[in-house]
Amino acid sequence: MKKVLSIILCFQFGIIFSQEENREKTINEANQFIATGNKVLVNDGNFPEAEGEYRKAIAKNPVDPTAKYNLANAYYTSEKYDEATVRYTEAAKVATAKSEKHKAFHNQGNTYMEQKKYKEAVEAYKNALRSNPKDDETRYNLALAKKMLEQQQKEDEKNKDKNKDKDKDKKDDNKDKKEGDDKKDEKGDEGEKDKDEKGDPKDDKKDKGDKGDEEKENEGDKEKDEKGEPKDDKKDKGEDQKDEQGKPKDEQAQPRPQGQLSPERVKSLLEAMNNQEKKVQDKINAKKVKGAKTRTDKDW
Repeated sequence: MKKVLSIILCFQFGIIFSQEENREKTINEANQFIATGNKVLVNDGNFPEAEGEYRKAIAKNPVDPTAKYNLANAYYTSEKYDEATVRYTEAAKVATAKSEKHKAFHNQGNTYMEQKKYKEAVEAYKNALRSNPKDDETRYNLALAKKMLEQQQKEDEKNKDKNKDKDKDKKDDNKDKKEGDDKKDEKGDEGEKDKDEKGDPKDDKKDKGDKGDEEKENEGDKEKDEKGEPKDDKKDKGEDQKDEQGKPKDEQAQPRPQGQLSPERVKSLLEAMNNQEKKVQDKINAKKVKGAKTRTDKDW
């Protein structure tokens, strides 16, 4: 029985020793990755390679806060603040020593300050002081974060008031515009109403104009009936004058040779001769009438 117990105890010790040996090996390998990452980051400034080494260390030993903390610092230096805050949080969770927790929360507060997330920074610095209340740098950063948060809140309130004023002014402008449109519509309705009551002045003038044209036309027709058409009347008068006086002015104005009688003079002489001949003939006829017999019977 004692031999059996001894064998079991030896077997258990062997397992424990083997696990401890493997654990130490894992920690050593993780530490080696961390050391390589620190070297390439500090000496060469090769962030991608350092990030890879830190990730290998985290995979080997997830409960070790060192690799996570160093990776968070690398993100912070590269201004990848969102990734840095995540890794600082992970480091603080797995850290067992207060000093490690304090460093993780302190640097997390610095990351929030860079992002102007002052409210989150205040909480991070408070968590850091819970692990190390005597750290003057953390207390100073906490006071600064509170001051910046107060200024930020005042600025937000100021901007909020400005936005309210803008919204109010916009509403007032819309209200004034609506009232102006309503007044314009009312004036338009009143104008239409007055137009319907009084009639369209332009149409009335047009009717009057048509009436005036009609009266004017009737007067013109009346005058035409009484006096005749002016243009044709003048034309007829011109033709009558031409018949009375003979040839027109342009023909009368033609030059003639000296010693010749004008057509008017010839016509005048002929008329005088005809008149003289007519008088002689009338005297002869008068003598014949005196000697003739008068008939009393009517002819059938």
